[in-house]
Amino acid sequence: MSAGPPPTPAAGPQPGPGPRAAAAATAPHEGTIRHPGRAAATLGALGIVFGDIGTSPIYTIQTIFSPDDPHPVPLTTDNVYGLVSLVFWSVTVIVTVLYVGLVLRADNDGEGGILSLITLVARPGRRPGRRSRARTLTVLTALGVLGASLFLADSMITPAISVLSAVEGLKVVRPGFEPLVIPVTIVIILALFAAQRIGTARVGRVFGPVMTLWFLAIGAAGIAGITAEPGILKALSPTYALGFFVGHFGIAFFALAAVVLAVTGAEALYADLGHFGRAPISRAWLALVFPACTLSYFGQGALVLHDPGPDGAIRAPFFLLVPSWALIPLVLLATAATVIASQAVITGAFSVARQAVQLGYLPRLRILHTSMQTIGQIYVPAVNWALMVMVIVLVLSFQTSAALAFAFGMAVTGTITVTTTLLFYVARQQWGWPTWAVLLAGGGFLLIELMFLAANLTKLISGAWLPLLIGLTIFTVMTTWQQGRRLVSERREQREGPLRTFVDELHERRPAVHRVPGTAVFLNRDRDTAPLAMRASVERIAVLQQRVLIVSIQTAPVPLVAPQDVATVDDLGYRDDGITLVTARFGFMQRTDIPGMLAALPAEAFESPVDLADASYFLSTIRLEPSRHPTMPRWRTQLFLALSSLTADAARAFELPADRTVVISSHISV
Repeated sequence: MSAGPPPTPAAGPQPGPGPRAAAAATAPHEGTIRHPGRAAATLGALGIVFGDIGTSPIYTIQTIFSPDDPHPVPLTTDNVYGLVSLVFWSVTVIVTVLYVGLVLRADNDGEGGILSLITLVARPGRRPGRRSRARTLTVLTALGVLGASLFLADSMITPAISVLSAVEGLKVVRPGFEPLVIPVTIVIILALFAAQRIGTARVGRVFGPVMTLWFLAIGAAGIAGITAEPGILKALSPTYALGFFVGHFGIAFFALAAVVLAVTGAEALYADLGHFGRAPISRAWLALVFPACTLSYFGQGALVLHDPGPDGAIRAPFFLLVPSWALIPLVLLATAATVIASQAVITGAFSVARQAVQLGYLPRLRILHTSMQTIGQIYVPAVNWALMVMVIVLVLSFQTSAALAFAFGMAVTGTITVTTTLLFYVARQQWGWPTWAVLLAGGGFLLIELMFLAANLTKLISGAWLPLLIGLTIFTVMTTWQQGRRLVSERREQREGPLRTFVDELHERRPAVHRVPGTAVFLNRDRDTAPLAMRASVERIAVLQQRVLIVSIQTAPVPLVAPQDVATVDDLGYRDDGITLVTARFGFMQRTDIPGMLAALPAEAFESPVDLADASYFLSTIRLEPSRHPTMPRWRTQLFLALSSLTADAARAFELPADRTVVISSHISV
């Protein structure tokens, strides 16, 4: 496990130089992030954020009335009116009111997602502290990590069910095409994940027009269906949803496991907040996505009433909304839209993974920024390929979208419930909401979500076990890494000690340390502790180069930092010892080229000339080994050791010359 600074540290304000700094602090505003225009941002959001929730009409109504459901819903007029109304009001309350109206406001410096909520929960709030706050934060943090784990499980299931549901339209076109469904689905998934490296912004520009056409098409098809049975519009009244739920509770309760499919993708709106911002997401939802999905649901309900029976429209109500001549174009458009649906959760998974790395719940991963405009647009290769493998495994295992439907609902419901719980804690502690408002609003939302959760638990045998298993596995990985990392950090800090104290000790024992010709560059985790490699040189062989540069690396929340503002030089209180602390600040789109950064510094920044052409670079790494008396269970220790091997290579990340880089390892038992 590398001990050097991470290639992509958490962005945000960073401490300036100490009181004895030799150079002035950098300017507070190195530059600004350029934002695209409103139309471009909204189009980009349509292409990335709404693919998941925008393709829910393909399978929601069909799943609700599926005869393969262990608790089938009888196809009657009252049931159709009640369930269409229940779908509409579920989307209205959960997506429009909760997510668009409230959740998107809970951003952490522009970033969204459950792990951002964990950060907000941990901040000191407006409310006075209580003794139980530490225990409360521990429980809420664990809950948040579980929610993030379920979202990552959702990121695996969404591409599988979305693409499968669209390609299954081939069976409607011609039953003989059924053997092609699985091979075509896998080819599409391979192409989707291979395209991730080009970046969210470019993908969004391609996908935006496609999704605009998609929503216009499903809205128009819905209108055509409604004209056949215009009475279905009466289901817009909430009395139909409430009357059906109360009057037919036994049917309605079990049907909730399928109704929740209409809100799949709601969490992607929040997870992708850092990619586009709240305003474009809200505009796109209210102006196009919500109306189009509503028209499609009501059109399908009308079609089912107009053509009832097991061999009627219920076979594929979404595709049968269009005339036969439009069926093949709709299947092709649906396939493109479900690819985009997968994109929504993939980009959300990238955001969640980066936040997990920053919060210490995952090892340092290679994270690539793909946009000059927005810091949140990233590509995480390890996550991308892991998701691809899991999605293909799910497609091959479940074979049909119907088989995956209840697994999908379980992941969505669990994630939404966790998000709501954390949100209303933030509303109380950070936003200063009165207790009565939190209890009234939070209790109302949670009551609805817990009903969905309970209904999905009845489908455990039918597939709901899958996201729980995946989520529990990811939760175990994340909590194991966090616990092991905390133990290693505590032991490492004990060995490192404060940097300034170490420099003071060097001066006290100055004659005992032999200074040899040359320049040494020690990369360090931060600016406050002594590099382990430097301490080892002094304490073990009592040798140190005449010129020593300690480099601490930070990432600024701007794409580019001006060259003159990249480095801050601090003499650590001594002008004649040849030891200098260099704090380097890079923009999130800049190469972290440490040799190049040092070469660009003016000669007067140092006490004496520095020979960088022949400088040696020292990295401190930690070699982990199992302890005879482990502080974690042995299986957790072995898992932590396995995860540590995934940490990105610091020498490569900072472009250090291979022939002049020395890695000094320290052993720590866990």
